[in-house]
Amino acid sequence: MRQQKWPPVRASLRSHAAAGVTSLTLRPLTVVIPPSRRGVLVARRVVATGLAVIGPGLAGSRIVPVDRSASRGPSVRGEWVRGPRARRDDAVILYVHGSAYTICSARTHRGITTRLSQASGLPVFACDYRLAPNHRFPSAADDVRAAYEWLLAEGHDPDRIVIAGDSAGGQLAVDLALQLINEGARPPAALALFSPLFDPTFELAAGRERLRRDPMISAARAQQLLDLYFADEDRAAPRLTLSFDGAGSFPATLVQAGGREMMAADAEALAAALVAAGGRCELEIWPGQMHVFQALSRVVPEAPAAIARAAEFVVTELDAANRRGSFELLEGA
Repeated sequence: MRQQKWPPVRASLRSHAAAGVTSLTLRPLTVVIPPSRRGVLVARRVVATGLAVIGPGLAGSRIVPVDRSASRGPSVRGEWVRGPRARRDDAVILYVHGSAYTICSARTHRGITTRLSQASGLPVFACDYRLAPNHRFPSAADDVRAAYEWLLAEGHDPDRIVIAGDSAGGQLAVDLALQLINEGARPPAALALFSPLFDPTFELAAGRERLRRDPMISAARAQQLLDLYFADEDRAAPRLTLSFDGAGSFPATLVQAGGREMMAADAEALAAALVAAGGRCELEIWPGQMHVFQALSRVVPEAPAAIARAAEFVVTELDAANRRGSFELLEGA
């Protein structure tokens, strides 16, 4: 049997059509919605409605809400997701959604989380972190850390946890792994990232858009949304530059991005930085695809294929971590 090639050599006709329609509909809409508190509320409704139509969760999935909100400070909120026929309990995926730290939620991303659970067989905990503009840096990062520590307290070993995330959620996932490594704590088994943000100044993405127009949103408007979260923070600060110096023990990482999106530049830079630091990273630029195309399951045929590929990576890395753990036990016996 011929082995599946990831990513495919060329994009489907439906992907090209979807990008064209998006360029004529969503991108002009992002121009007229102001990057203000009121505008964010409108954007949240638009995105939630759109994803419910073009990227709904799988029918038959089981969703269990979790709310351990604190009166102040970091909180654990989100939902357990099990896709149909997902029966494994030996590991867990922590999923961190994206959308500029301002717009989406665990609920909007069920199109990804239910399919990732189904394809991997694993339960997914989709984290709901506090959103800008009401909550600014590092509120989202603190909530993701709280979710990870809660999973540990619930009995999940770091070697049995994979962190996945898209866009801003990808940046939060990398930030968490670096925090753990810098503190001498055990990081998760692996990371699977979809169109991750790497450069919070957005200069990389802006440079890429000057070469090719992004179908979804302009670099300038996306930067304005990021400003709602980072505000006056120094984006050259070590935590925001995501330095991998001394982080050779960074978990194996899969990075997927679309060839038509400006943030493919971030994906490439992240992969290059990880490899330069001695880490292992698999980079996939899927031809013709838009930002977080994995969420567009009803529109883009490559979406479920990409999620299947990510699930394959997750299971492979968990199995490798399990073998390493068994070997270490034998050595210590």
